[in-house]
Amino acid sequence: QVQLVESGGGSVQAGGSLRLSCAASGYTGNLTSMGWFREAPGKEREGVAGRQAIGGITYYPDSVKGRFTISQDSAKNTVYLEMNSLKPEDTAVYYCAADPRIMWFLGGLNPLDFSYWGQGTQVTVSA
Repeated sequence: QVQLVESGGGSVQAGGSLRLSCAASGYTGNLTSMGWFREAPGKEREGVAGRQAIGGITYYPDSVKGRFTISQDSAKNTVYLEMNSLKPEDTAVYYCAADPRIMWFLGGLNPLDFSYWGQGTQVTVSA
């Protein structure tokens, strides 16, 4: 089994920055694709960053491109999401996700493609 635990959420003013962490434990040796998703009240879960460990391929939707960066420290089994120039519309619960399959993100980030999920961490951006 795999456990994912997010941390680093909080409240910040617009224009500020936050770094989220996702610590993986358990059987983590085959986790190839990692993703960050967010879910705002009344909205569907949205993928905001994806990373494939083998080729280092990353994916970002236009809504966060240039502002968010996903990175991974394999030695620490931790994935990060660096968020800069935050906007009020970035307010949501952010989830870390992982899967052993190789993903190319050709169709974006689909939450149905990921097998393992963290419990989420709240990010609130005030105007």
